[in-house]
Amino acid sequence: MSKRRKNQRAEAAPRREKIRDVFVPRPFEGLVDEPEWIALRELVPAASAPLRLTPELVEEYGDRPVVLATVLPMAAPAMTKPDGRVFIGLQRHQQSGDVSRDLAEALLCALRTEPGGQVAVPPLPGPGPRLQDILVDGPLEISMHDGFEFWLDPGAADDPTVQASLERANAAIYPTVKLAAARAAYWCQVPEKAHVRWVFAEDEDAALDTLSRLSAAGTLTLGEGTKFAGMFRAHGRLAPVWDLPEDVPAAEWEEPVAAFAKRYAEALEEKEPLDAAGRRARQGLLGRQLTLR
Repeated sequence: MSKRRKNQRAEAAPRREKIRDVFVPRPFEGLVDEPEWIALRELVPAASAPLRLTPELVEEYGDRPVVLATVLPMAAPAMTKPDGRVFIGLQRHQQSGDVSRDLAEALLCALRTEPGGQVAVPPLPGPGPRLQDILVDGPLEISMHDGFEFWLDPGAADDPTVQASLERANAAIYPTVKLAAARAAYWCQVPEKAHVRWVFAEDEDAALDTLSRLSAAGTLTLGEGTKFAGMFRAHGRLAPVWDLPEDVPAAEWEEPVAAFAKRYAEALEEKEPLDAAGRRARQGLLGRQLTLR
């Protein structure tokens, strides 16, 4: 083929638009339950919550029930049910730098899919609406689950193949309990230990300073037999972790967590700069950052 003909073919071929990724450090910023969105994505193995579409989307696609799930089968971004329900998964394999945009695109793709059909979601969605644009915001009504049966249609578990897949998925779940004593605080039990993991709502610097004050005062634990294990950063917020005795059930930690929440709220009100002890404690806490999962 001549060079001229090659050039003509190259000019005739449509150019693919390059989608640029962007990084949004706080993808759930502006949502009323920002810490809970983070906790469901980063801490909780099996939970769900209903979501409400904006009136404009209801008018366009109908009033289809939408369910937020921690994770869906094969970590799919979204799925539709024959009865019209739409599920979107927080924990997924492919994602861009803006989790909110990813979830919004997955939801919109599901709404455009016939009930029961397979949802195709692009790995990089490009510019467009985010969760904050397409949902009626409000507190999440979270349902905790011991297994992933909430994925299934009635009677589906009677299929031996489905049952075997479900058993494998359920085997990976560690016991997790949502604590009533504080927002976005969860007790969980992993092999040979238990934890309280808690996503704070405050700005990272304010939360870190507050924890430093409590550390300097010797009031950073949740009581006898507990240890402040460290903290990790998740979507622009701090999530401290405490090690607990593994044989004490979740309900027994409601009161210690409530007492800590009170100490934390009081320390958060202090506006004076950290003193020398507080600064040393802060450096120590910075050295105890954890890697999630």
